[in-house]
Amino acid sequence: MLVPRIATTPLRSPATPRIYLLSFTAFFASLFLSSAIASAQSETVLYTFSGAHDGAFPYSTLVRDAQGNFYGTTLAGGASVLWGSVFEVTATGKEIILHNFSGKKDGASPTPSLVRAARGNLYGTTSGGGRTGNGEVFEISPDGTMRILYNFTGGIDGKWPQAGLVADAKGNLYGTTYYGGAFGNGVVFRVTPNGQESVWHHFRNQEDGGHPLAGALIRDAAGNLYGTTSTGGAANQGTVFQLMPNGTLNTLHSFLGGNDGTRPESGLIRDSSGNLYGTTSNGGGTADSGVVYKVAPDGSETILYAFTGGLDGAFPMGGVTRDGAGALYGTTVGGGAAAFGTIFKLTPGGVETVLYSFTDGADGAAPWGGLIRDKSGNFYGTSSSGGAAQEGTVFELVP
Repeated sequence: MLVPRIATTPLRSPATPRIYLLSFTAFFASLFLSSAIASAQSETVLYTFSGAHDGAFPYSTLVRDAQGNFYGTTLAGGASVLWGSVFEVTATGKEIILHNFSGKKDGASPTPSLVRAARGNLYGTTSGGGRTGNGEVFEISPDGTMRILYNFTGGIDGKWPQAGLVADAKGNLYGTTYYGGAFGNGVVFRVTPNGQESVWHHFRNQEDGGHPLAGALIRDAAGNLYGTTSTGGAANQGTVFQLMPNGTLNTLHSFLGGNDGTRPESGLIRDSSGNLYGTTSNGGGTADSGVVYKVAPDGSETILYAFTGGLDGAFPMGGVTRDGAGALYGTTVGGGAAAFGTIFKLTPGGVETVLYSFTDGADGAAPWGGLIRDKSGNFYGTSSSGGAAQEGTVFELVP
């Protein structure tokens, strides 16, 4: 099976975002000819994007406040119909646009995840636009006021951030860029609340990895950062890394391609024992449809599940979330009963269950982002296309 290598070019290049997602979704549809099969689980569309001022093609993992409101980004749409938006969907299904990007000084093509501070401010990055066209770090207050915290220059400070941010207790923000830095292969950066940027690591695209593309970094109590790179490592197939506060980078695992996965493009989660969990978009044997993996603190990797590219799903892009019993939940952008993606559950023993198969109808298609889970066990996410206007949805799944 020929699968596009997503990480070989910037995933969210500001030049042609809409065309990219449409062609990618069409590719998945061509892989499978099976007809839609109704799911036993209940999926509800909370909001359908129209592709106009309300945004188009949400590929973000949502964040949720205590009142049940959801926040995310769209790749396209908005006032310019091209450069994306930051949105809120209320608990009653009403959408509020917090910001429409213009593609100019305010940025373009927001990256897929936001972080929300205690006062309700949202922080994120754009992959393009800004003062020099190389992306930026922004803050949006609850009333929609936007403040640019940092504009990337495209040089030693980094270029084209492709992932979200993580914050520490002092309000410092940490993230990655896909390009730029001393070697041109991306950086790990910190931006202080007053907008001062410092680079914590310059990727060489060697043993330390290169071109980080995944979701937001995660941070432990000691201040260590964990993330993935889409290239580099022992076989140039990507890495899982730890970056210590003193700037020392430890490569915990190098993907070798084949059975252990290739090109991780999702973020990580971490359990109380220090194990890291994530997905790769490709690899996993002859199907080359991606894997769910665990990396222990000593760097040993365990493949928890390899997708076959059929009814079980294909190409997980959004990472996983974990319940109290250790089961993992996530999405795939392809595969499933109708070839338009799935929501899956994976037991600690490696048994996979498809909770829902998207049909590319009103329910949506190609869920690119991950899931969030409420206290009742319900899941929420976005589909990058499908819906009543074929521009994407915000959905709820009740298992």
